[in-house]
Amino acid sequence: MTIFIFISSLLGLMALGMPIAFALIGCGLALMYYMGFTDPQIVVQNMWDGANSFPLLAVPFFMLAGEFMNAGGMTRRIIHMAMAWIGHIRGGLGYVAVGAAVIMASLSGSAVADTAALAAVLVPMMRKAGYEVNRSCGLIACGGIIAPVIPPSIAMILYGVTGGVSITKLFIAGIVPGLLMGAAILLAWRWCIGRDPIVTEPKRSTAERLAATRQSLWALVLPVVIIGGLKFGWFTPTEAAVMAAMYSLLVGMFVYREIKLNQLFGLIYRAAETTAIIMFLVSAAGVSAWLITTANIPQQLAALVEPLMDNKMLLTFALMVLVLLVGTALDFTPTVLIMTPVLMPVLKQAGIDPVYFGVLFIMNNAIGLVTPPVGTVLNVVCGVAKIPMSGAIKGVIPFMVAQTIVMFLLVVFPQIVMWPLEMMSR
Repeated sequence: MTIFIFISSLLGLMALGMPIAFALIGCGLALMYYMGFTDPQIVVQNMWDGANSFPLLAVPFFMLAGEFMNAGGMTRRIIHMAMAWIGHIRGGLGYVAVGAAVIMASLSGSAVADTAALAAVLVPMMRKAGYEVNRSCGLIACGGIIAPVIPPSIAMILYGVTGGVSITKLFIAGIVPGLLMGAAILLAWRWCIGRDPIVTEPKRSTAERLAATRQSLWALVLPVVIIGGLKFGWFTPTEAAVMAAMYSLLVGMFVYREIKLNQLFGLIYRAAETTAIIMFLVSAAGVSAWLITTANIPQQLAALVEPLMDNKMLLTFALMVLVLLVGTALDFTPTVLIMTPVLMPVLKQAGIDPVYFGVLFIMNNAIGLVTPPVGTVLNVVCGVAKIPMSGAIKGVIPFMVAQTIVMFLLVVFPQIVMWPLEMMSR
């Protein structure tokens, strides 16, 4: 009954148009009332505890780093470098979009910011070159959702904090799955463009390629420093976020000289605004997480999936299908914050590695960013490219299917996810 109360109150409040953060608090109050106690002090205390976490300090700094990278010209130079090397290949602008998306994912970790930047630059170019615009937007959207999987990832920080999982291990384990997501949509793109009448870009000279690479070098160094620093224990994920923000600010101001002093307030304000939304969701989720545990909802869920407990692969497959369905209705951050405390005890009881599951869980939620009706990243692409949602949905399907296949292949072959972690821990 408590599972029914939890789900019905949450979905009911959301259906009434209540913001998700307040709906989380509301469903917590509904559970408290059902269990026979209603204490506002418990709500306030758990909201405070939910946000009072040192690792969560990484969120505002990675947000700030993303703003500095876009304003400072890092994003544009990465796209320019990819154009110089592979823009001349047939369908090259699509390959550029994916290559740039993978590199940008290793810098900011924000799917929405990466997608907006890529779409603003590449959609007009792809239109001019004769690419089918809906398909192009679908590719860019699926390129953008690689950002939460490849480190540094804000989503992995939220999952790690909520589930008590090592963020450093999540970062390292996300590298190969993120690259596989990119490879999958590259193959889908090659198949899709078929015989389309596409105008290719002129081939650049070696000197032009090297010049474009030199201009992007400052951006390319950052992910190496972050992953290397985490691997060797030089800094924590939170300190890595501070370093990323400072590095991107200094490069944008003093190397590329595109960030001016009068822009700083606006950039910091936008990062603070986004951070406030995320942190309020985290804080509200603290209430529901505490009550989920108090009401024994994980144990009830474990009882429902008990027939699958002895088969880790089958249980993981079933949970992935569940998360995929939830992702069509809920946005990324609420799904992570709501489902992590529910699923974590089930994973531990079944003996599933929470790092391995976390990577698949984040991949699954990332795919939810391009699935209607919510599809936040899909909405961003539609807004930038000025196309209807129906067209974007049609264009995104082959790429979304390719990435979903990769996710389920990782359910069958978990060693692919864990291999980098095993190698780096030696």
